[in-house]
Amino acid sequence: MALKVGQKAPLFELKNSEGKSVKLEENLPCIVYFYPKDFTPGCTAEACSFRDNHQVFKDFDITVFGISRDSVASHKKFKEEHQLSFDLLSDTSGKVCKQYNALMPIVKIPKRITYLIDAEQRVRAVYSDMFGATKHIKSMINQLKTE
Repeated sequence: MALKVGQKAPLFELKNSEGKSVKLEENLPCIVYFYPKDFTPGCTAEACSFRDNHQVFKDFDITVFGISRDSVASHKKFKEEHQLSFDLLSDTSGKVCKQYNALMPIVKIPKRITYLIDAEQRVRAVYSDMFGATKHIKSMINQLKTE
């Protein structure tokens, strides 16, 4: 079950594709999207869709982060290959994925789930759909436009 709208988002600190620490509290408001694996078809489509719509999020002053259990090195390669304009964060332990209820039981792979987190660290919107990778972006844009 995903975090609920209105719930306080758990704080985290993870490494980005350059190996630099990124803290949630220093990047609010933001969109945090969890995804299973770099270089897979659905995850690539989702990342490229966030990239292609990045200006919309910038216009709303929203930072975008993608999180998976892939390594910093994998994220660096994935980001460069697809010219992603936002940070990918490495959660190799799966701790943050678990805090956000974004970890599939048994297989311990991140679910495809997206959170819009406001400046007060509250969850404003949630979208969860394992197979509708590009629907996450549309859902977040619609949420921002209606607020």
